[in-house]
Amino acid sequence: MLRGTMSTTNTSEYARDNSLQGQSALVTGASAGIGEAIARALAASGARLVLAARRRAELERVARELPDAEVLPLDVRDAAAVQAALGSRQFDIVVANAGLARGLEPLQQGDPNDWKEMLDTNVLGVLHVLRATTPAMVARRRGDVVLIGSVAGRQAYPGGNVYCASKAAVRALYESLRYDLFDKGVRVATVDPGMVKTDFSDVRFKGDRERAAKVYAGVDHLLPQDIAEIVRFVVTRPRRVNLGELVVWSSDQASAMQVARRT
Repeated sequence: MLRGTMSTTNTSEYARDNSLQGQSALVTGASAGIGEAIARALAASGARLVLAARRRAELERVARELPDAEVLPLDVRDAAAVQAALGSRQFDIVVANAGLARGLEPLQQGDPNDWKEMLDTNVLGVLHVLRATTPAMVARRRGDVVLIGSVAGRQAYPGGNVYCASKAAVRALYESLRYDLFDKGVRVATVDPGMVKTDFSDVRFKGDRERAAKVYAGVDHLLPQDIAEIVRFVVTRPRRVNLGELVVWSSDQASAMQVARRT
């Protein structure tokens, strides 16, 4: 009898916590790919979305299908703009997803402009968003911060140099943020995907779609929705639960450099 009572109680608790009704969520990089999928998943659980990215037209496309979603054109590289847009607002959930890769050249052949874009977006962009949004969470002693990292932050690979370094920095920021916020009522998580088919490789290879397509050829790769469902799971756990580090591989991927391909 006791066992049955406990089961009923736990089931009710999780059913209640699976809802994000009434919660506000910020998703950066929400105009496409993983960010768009995360926004859709959180909205499906009842969250009110603020969609942030540089491309207004793409944000508006996403927002048309999400009730009450707010469009916020924003370049996370611009510290002053981020603070002005977000510093006075309160969010229950912040997903720092905006990021990119440029090039796959050896370090000695790399383009410093590409390096700067990656570091400004992937590292400083995350810092700008966190600096603007976490004080309100601390003041209310409640919130969820989810960083979208990468397996590249755990395992470097040929040509990955600066991109891998930027994602290693995101992992370090996750660890540091846990130390800063663990006693402030704010949960922190990092979700680190492997190979996900988005426009990531199109951006990395600067529009060379043929080269980008070869990255995913013959691989049962992850989809943006896979990562979105994991993020939704993370933020809907009971408050006593903090899922901190989640590494997500395709079943065809053993490491950053080992991928099974079907001909």
